Amino acid sequence: MGERGAGGSRRRRSGPRRPSAGSPAEGEPEREAEPPRGVPELAAEPPPESDPDNCGDFRCHKVQESLLSSSSGYSNYRGILNWCVVMLVLSNARLFLENLIKYGILVDPIQVVSLFLKDPYSWPSLCLVIVANVFALVALHTERRLAAGSISENVGSVIHAFNLLTILCFPALVVLVVSSVTPVGAVFALSIYTVLFLKLFSFRDVNKWCRARGRAKAARVRPASGPKKANGEVVQSGVCYPANLTYKDMYYFLFAPTLCYELNFPRSPRIRKRFLLRRLFEMLFFIQLLVGLIQQWMVPTIQNSMKPFRDMDYSRIIERLLKLAVPNHLIWLIFFYWFFHSSLNVLAEVMQFGDREFYRDWWNSESVTYFWQNWNIPVHKWCLRHFYKPIIKRGVSKWTAQTAVFLASAFFHEYLVSVPLKMFRLWAFMGMMAQIPLAWLVGRFLRGNYGNAAVWISLIIGQPIAVLMYVHDYYVLNYEGSQ
Repeated sequence: MGERGAGGSRRRRSGPRRPSAGSPAEGEPEREAEPPRGVPELAAEPPPESDPDNCGDFRCHKVQESLLSSSSGYSNYRGILNWCVVMLVLSNARLFLENLIKYGILVDPIQVVSLFLKDPYSWPSLCLVIVANVFALVALHTERRLAAGSISENVGSVIHAFNLLTILCFPALVVLVVSSVTPVGAVFALSIYTVLFLKLFSFRDVNKWCRARGRAKAARVRPASGPKKANGEVVQSGVCYPANLTYKDMYYFLFAPTLCYELNFPRSPRIRKRFLLRRLFEMLFFIQLLVGLIQQWMVPTIQNSMKPFRDMDYSRIIERLLKLAVPNHLIWLIFFYWFFHSSLNVLAEVMQFGDREFYRDWWNSESVTYFWQNWNIPVHKWCLRHFYKPIIKRGVSKWTAQTAVFLASAFFHEYLVSVPLKMFRLWAFMGMMAQIPLAWLVGRFLRGNYGNAAVWISLIIGQPIAVLMYVHDYYVLNYEGSQ
């Protein structure tokens, strides 16, 4: 009975059955059953029409390139960049730990003061900076006389030329004659005078252009006056020549983070206090980091490089050069950020100077020329405005004008190194002039990432070569002979 009853209960009932909840009603197409929750939905099988031969070709592949292939179009390498940063930090941490174990702590803040002063009662570098005001005032009063017509253009040109020449010669003579000037203090003073030279050169040119434009307007025949506008004439805001020839205008330009003079500089509406505090903190932090890295890492490496130079052991010289390349390049990068981003932005924020383009993306340089045009925008703007374009207007070819720009840059590089060290070896000059054939080779034979790699190699290897050359010669002249 139980088995029959059980069997009877398993038999299908004849006749219509009631639709259960969720089942389609009569006459409606049946819907596909949804998979239970938590079970991943499988990809739908292709319809029979896509496989007419019934070969079971359920495709999961397609024609595509590997991600690391250049033809794939893939460009998101953020993870690889993070990996490079981690590896860089770990490798340099090992070098830093090795340095501490070998030499101990070499950082000495008192020694930094001695780099600027030999005698605490003699401050020759600071006195040179104060005297620089005389040359600025000479340029201002010369322009005032020219604007008033008291002196001719030829006389004004002679005064400006003599003033600019004295700006370069006077501090160099003081550094070479006065024995209490330290090399670091001399570099600081000569840098101030070099900036002053470039600024007053631009100040002279712009005011000369203003006078020439004023004479051209005065000589032009004025058209007959037409009907006046209903809302009046357009009033120009800002300062016009010669109202710009004031002490306030001159000293704003001297302290502004630019080398190119304008009558009306772009101004920011207000001083952003948080931005200013962040940049000030960066200035203080990075200058201490620079001093610590130089004393702890770079100085011992340079000192250990003197013996291979004396013995002319080329394999050891190359090893010392590569060992110096890492701290030298790291210090250069930190200095770039400290000066061009933190320091110049602090100065610009305090003075509400609006143009903050102090650098461009030089790290993406695919040619040497692009690097020199974008890593130092204030100098590039000055060279383009006051040196390159005036030469081009005189009918000189572009290649000759570019060579002249590199010559001028090479002169100032050598001026800022040889004069403070009181020796003339022309390593910086030759290093800058070597950029001309290097720029031609990279531009001719290398493109894209290969050109960018060549620029980075020239920066990483080129600077330590010049540093070792000057340090070796300075050591031979000042210490080896006395021992």
